[in-house]
Amino acid sequence: MENFKYQNPTKIVFGKGQIQSLDQEIPTDAKRVLLLYGGGSIKKNGVYDEVIKHLQAAGKEVVELSGVEPNPRLTTVQKGIDLVKEHELDFILAVGGGSVIDCAKAIAIGSRYDGDVWDIILKKAVPTSAVPFGTVLTIAATGSEMNSGGVITNWEENDKRSFGSIYTYPKFSILDPELTYSVPLNQTIYGIVDTMSHVFEQYFNASTNTPLQDRFGESILRTVLEVGPKLVKDLHSYEYREVMMLNSTFALNGVLSMGVKTDWATHMIEHAVSAVYDIPHGGGLAILFPSWMSFVSEQKPEKVAQLGKNVFDLDATGKTDAELAKETIAALQEFWTSIGAPTKLADFDIDDAQLDLMAERSMVAEKIGSYVPLSKEDVKEILKRSL
Repeated sequence: MENFKYQNPTKIVFGKGQIQSLDQEIPTDAKRVLLLYGGGSIKKNGVYDEVIKHLQAAGKEVVELSGVEPNPRLTTVQKGIDLVKEHELDFILAVGGGSVIDCAKAIAIGSRYDGDVWDIILKKAVPTSAVPFGTVLTIAATGSEMNSGGVITNWEENDKRSFGSIYTYPKFSILDPELTYSVPLNQTIYGIVDTMSHVFEQYFNASTNTPLQDRFGESILRTVLEVGPKLVKDLHSYEYREVMMLNSTFALNGVLSMGVKTDWATHMIEHAVSAVYDIPHGGGLAILFPSWMSFVSEQKPEKVAQLGKNVFDLDATGKTDAELAKETIAALQEFWTSIGAPTKLADFDIDDAQLDLMAERSMVAEKIGSYVPLSKEDVKEILKRSL
């Protein structure tokens, strides 16, 4: 286990009807609010009206920015920064899923920086402050509501990068499972995949003696295996939505990564794929993760085998780790296929035409990942297996 420090300052307000506490959570000294949301679904399901009601009750002036993309773009971040500066806004409220929250994080730090916010995202500059922000979560998937990380796409350069800072934790996040009833089937499936993938990125690590962290992750995965198939058949079940919302939050709030050297190679590869082809993040992960597991288990099958035994209840009797790893990958693919997740890049009409570009964009360092560090050629092989 590695030495570590852990601090998570985000206040979580969880449960049925908790949207009613919004006007109490926004700081009293915040007078002018940027309301940030996506394609307009919150206007169809009533969430927008509810949010506006509480902002007005709290006496806030509101400036809106809608249309945040599923893979939030740098151009949209810049629009938000311009609005914050032009109207001297002092709080940001992100209403939506991880994309909207990620966009809010970039706007928050970019609004307090005199240069190009892309410099911060490329880690050429370090933020020193941020406009405070809160969230009202409407999609359970990314965990962005209780962490400091975000992902922004520079579409003009086909580049998608992650970023994070001590200044990009939400001040509060309202997690009301009722607000996720309107999430359609495909996004619900992608949220299940995303939640599991976040666990995988921390479960497969380069550290030793981490039984507690492993069991935390395994418990989340087992819960998703139990509840996920029920949810996709009953999208309006409060019981299932509630469990999945808490799973997705705990999958990436820092608890699983305490004391471990996490991997994240598959996310880097997916970021490159969606930077070139703009596919849904969860869909890309469903395709890439089995290929990544297949590749790395040829060198280190032990943890993949452990996943099979402890999460998928595979019988290890008389089997090598390599044999059990293959069964584990097949079990994962079978589960994701059973809930309707895509299985290959061809499902999104992606062929081998941009393999080199996607592999190049994946390489944010000379090698990526920690469980099995990957070269550019390794990434190309994983992409080929995913076609």
